[in-house]
Amino acid sequence: MTAPPPRPDAWTILSLVLLAALAVLLFLPLLGAPTPSPWLVAALLLVRVGVQVMRARTDERLRRPTSWAFDLLLIGLLFYTLANRPPG
Repeated sequence: MTAPPPRPDAWTILSLVLLAALAVLLFLPLLGAPTPSPWLVAALLLVRVGVQVMRARTDERLRRPTSWAFDLLLIGLLFYTLANRPPG
């Protein structure tokens, strides 16, 4: 008899929930819904990076600071673009 696969921890589940929420938010405009707030998308991405860092504290294999730096760079560019939008 084989052992059941290990259950994901709370940080992994939270990361997947955030990723699913982002996917739904970005998919809804294709169905005719209004586009989500870019601030909300950027904030969810920032929270997801924080969750990834917390996951890495428990699992050595998940430590990827270069990936986190790239994600933070993209989030920073999104915030920069949002802050410098012309009014209207």
